[in-house]
Amino acid sequence: MFFHTKRLQFEAKPEKPDPVYAHKLQELLGGAYGEMTVTMQYLMQGWNCRLPGKYKDLIMDIATEEIGHVEMIATMIARLLEGAPATATTKMAMADPVVGAVIGGMDPQQAIVSGGGPLLADSNGHPWNGRYVIASGNLLADFYANVAAEAQGRMQAARLYNMTDDPGVKDMLKFNLARDTLHQNMWLKAIEELQADGLEPLPVAPNALFDEEHAEHASAIWNLSEGDEGAQGGWASGTQPDGRHEFSYYMEPRALGDVAMPPPPDPKLYDTYDGSLGEPRGPVLGTETGPIGKIKDALS
Repeated sequence: MFFHTKRLQFEAKPEKPDPVYAHKLQELLGGAYGEMTVTMQYLMQGWNCRLPGKYKDLIMDIATEEIGHVEMIATMIARLLEGAPATATTKMAMADPVVGAVIGGMDPQQAIVSGGGPLLADSNGHPWNGRYVIASGNLLADFYANVAAEAQGRMQAARLYNMTDDPGVKDMLKFNLARDTLHQNMWLKAIEELQADGLEPLPVAPNALFDEEHAEHASAIWNLSEGDEGAQGGWASGTQPDGRHEFSYYMEPRALGDVAMPPPPDPKLYDTYDGSLGEPRGPVLGTETGPIGKIKDALS
């Protein structure tokens, strides 16, 4: 259950309208690292969490706060669009207000589609996409993704902060920057606590299959850049953060696999082919249809 209060979490009042900046601010609403993404990411993580108690509450608390951030940004965009497209910038194009809006830098869809309000889109007008969301069910993997999402969101908010002189907009962004700072630290602390609680004891997700993986390839960094500067990093030697592996640096790596070449093509696919790879294979046992498949099913 969610409860909505009419007041914003923090004020969102620009000193004056600015449709150009409203277009830019769309990135913090519907961009890949915008407020809509972290809202839905945390909600899906919370709803998918199989661990009752403090971790689920943490995820849902931040998710619910992010809904409020979407509301703040959306309200700010609407207020920045006040009076658009009939602004001083667009008066030269008053014969066609939509063209005037384009000249002024405003997204025409903010006038045509949303009636002077925000769009669920980024600063290029591309619709928000649910594929931005990461919610795997593994809290360690998800919390790492959350740290990165908050870092990217904070970086974009900082860039937008330097793109405006409006004190009202800057005041709201100062709040957003502070919350992004807190949320990064919260997720980092939650990662520590997952390990302290013995739920994810190693900083590698998932904490499984270490005995099955090719362990000899879990140590060496391959030098695949010109020069040897990469070997100067702390990741070139010593114990890895998981305490289980050692770092090493492979200065002259060699390919371990065969020549990269697909198999002979099915002639019915009409790929360009000279026969040098031999004849294509027929259907693999278990994939047949028709009489052969029926015979296989009967035998099995």
